[in-house]
Amino acid sequence: ECTPSETTIDYSRETIVRHFVEVFREAVGYQGGFKILARDHQQKHVGLGSTGSVLLALAQAMNAALDSPLNSEEIRLLIGNNYVEETEDGRVTLGFETGVGPAAATYGGMAITGDELALVYHHPFADGKNVFIIIPPTTVSSSGRQEFDLLMNRARDLDYRDRELKAYLVLMDLIPALEKSDLVRLGDVVWEIEFRGSKRAEVEHHSFEIYHYMSRLREQGLEFVGMSSVGPSIAVVTGRGRKEIEAIVEPLGLKIAIATMVDNHGVRVGQVNGDQMNGDQGSLDLTKSGDLEL
Repeated sequence: ECTPSETTIDYSRETIVRHFVEVFREAVGYQGGFKILARDHQQKHVGLGSTGSVLLALAQAMNAALDSPLNSEEIRLLIGNNYVEETEDGRVTLGFETGVGPAAATYGGMAITGDELALVYHHPFADGKNVFIIIPPTTVSSSGRQEFDLLMNRARDLDYRDRELKAYLVLMDLIPALEKSDLVRLGDVVWEIEFRGSKRAEVEHHSFEIYHYMSRLREQGLEFVGMSSVGPSIAVVTGRGRKEIEAIVEPLGLKIAIATMVDNHGVRVGQVNGDQMNGDQGSLDLTKSGDLEL
């Protein structure tokens, strides 16, 4: 909701929201303010892209409120080039953003990005399939300095060693599987990538127990199993139902944290009623469950 000047924010992570409001206002030349209410899945720094999803929701809603001065691709790049995380003392610092999360959340399906936020390929993925997020216990942090050190040091080194293989797997195996909607083949390719380059560094960051859990899940015939982003969340994409998955994960000491479905449509902006937005008629709601960054 637009206001004459002041910006008010009802959200637990006010610092990053306020930062991006100023970035957006500067980009479009808007002199007024906003009244913002945001909610998320409450699962922070577990590899589910909550920061990028909230910023995308915020940007799309502000953009729609101003009659859409930016298109979706400009919004995606604005987020990626101005991405921040919070510090412990309430400030913001530049964050590490690959662009995969906002791309998948913007367009739906599966997105492949290159360096400098370039969107290389996008395609619908596992249409109509269930997604179950399992968050194994871990004592390792996946945020802040730990995440930056991981991605900029060991991950980069391993990517340099495996870059030819990863590029081959994506071009010759992953993309053809997407084109044919072959979820089993997709799962096999992603499983191979779990042991290569930066993804190997991200998984090992949480100890080999993550590999153990994912291997046990694959042994049960689940089509697609992979750790999302820097983890520790494990994403299972399958045609099986919740009861079947619970019967598989509970003997492993795990449980389903989030159950949803694959979204091949991406971001959607629409009006909600007053009760949903604490009585504020005409406010904008952007619904997106988050993204998986494999």
